[in-house]
Amino acid sequence: MDNPLDSSMAEEIKEALENNDQALAASRIQKYLEKVNNIPLNIAITGESGSGKSSFVNAFRGIDNKDDRAAPTGCVETTMEVKDYHHPNYPNVTIWDLPGIGTTNFPADKYLRHVGFEKFDFFVIISDTRFRENDVKLAMEIRKMGKKFYFVRSKIDNDLQAEKRSRRDFNEETTLAQIRENCIQGLQKQGVESPQVFLLSSFDLHLHDFPLLHETLEKELPAHKRDVLLLAMPNISLEIIKKKREAFRGQITFYSFLSAAGAVVPVPGFSVALDAGLMVTVVKKYRDGFGLDNESLQRLSDSTGVPLKDLMAVIKSPLALQNISSGLILRMLTQCAAITALMTAEEGFRLIPILGAVVSAGLSFLVTQKGLNIFLDMLAEDAQRVFKKALGLDTSV
Repeated sequence: MDNPLDSSMAEEIKEALENNDQALAASRIQKYLEKVNNIPLNIAITGESGSGKSSFVNAFRGIDNKDDRAAPTGCVETTMEVKDYHHPNYPNVTIWDLPGIGTTNFPADKYLRHVGFEKFDFFVIISDTRFRENDVKLAMEIRKMGKKFYFVRSKIDNDLQAEKRSRRDFNEETTLAQIRENCIQGLQKQGVESPQVFLLSSFDLHLHDFPLLHETLEKELPAHKRDVLLLAMPNISLEIIKKKREAFRGQITFYSFLSAAGAVVPVPGFSVALDAGLMVTVVKKYRDGFGLDNESLQRLSDSTGVPLKDLMAVIKSPLALQNISSGLILRMLTQCAAITALMTAEEGFRLIPILGAVVSAGLSFLVTQKGLNIFLDMLAEDAQRVFKKALGLDTSV
């Protein structure tokens, strides 16, 4: 199934809404949201000993190599068994650190069976020099088994530093082009047709080809897994933050329908409390997805060297700096005159039999829709400012 919201589920939701069966519609929407938010994504990282696999695993998860939860790194092979590392904010996303094929006694085809290739959505094959025979054999077997693979040339920062020290006429773009061409030619000589090689540094993911790698993965993943990858991605560019905002925005209608379903209960204050509780859950997802929770900010500070207090100083929304509670959500909602008017009208219509329930449901929908859009934009703008501060850029949005 290309999309968790398949045609049958869509029809069930539509039919329930047309029949004014709010409870059934809410149940179907809840089922959809749970499915979307728990789609598994399994990424395999492999390569020869000391190629930088573990550093890539850590960087992708936004974790410093010195973090207690980091994959162990070193100049010799530190991965001898298949090891899974869950994303700190998205436990449905798992990055698997595989032992280098050169450290096992298995040929490429048996190696893939040994590591359980069928569970992986795609493979990243990493080398810090040139891609060798084992890398190519592994790629060929991955292709035979119907999976995608991507060649990543790691530790580009080391190459650039070495070249800069040794050449008077150093040019970064020329050096990167030479490294890329050498890798491509080497793979072609070993029988790989039209290879694409991504150059990156795990210490500076915003540089070089990591954004291009994400764009390629986004195009080639099944449709229902693209947002899973996107939300788990570290904020390596303003474009990623923009895409995250639009992915979150795409679910607001569903949450608003859930809110409307609760508005039919003729109990004063019930819908307001339900709306606030629902928004607490959703806004926490926004905060964590944008990397604005305390742990993510601390990890960003550790990896960039920018003091935590400096990163927090550019955050304007209290949603990122305070505990997100129903009380905070309600206080912020009432700061918007239009939303306050809707909430007041909703409580008034609730007491009118039959027709009042229908009207109050529509008003509840609008309150949640407007509130979530406002909160989403606030946090997205904070994420942009934090990203710019981490890179030493102008933090005005």
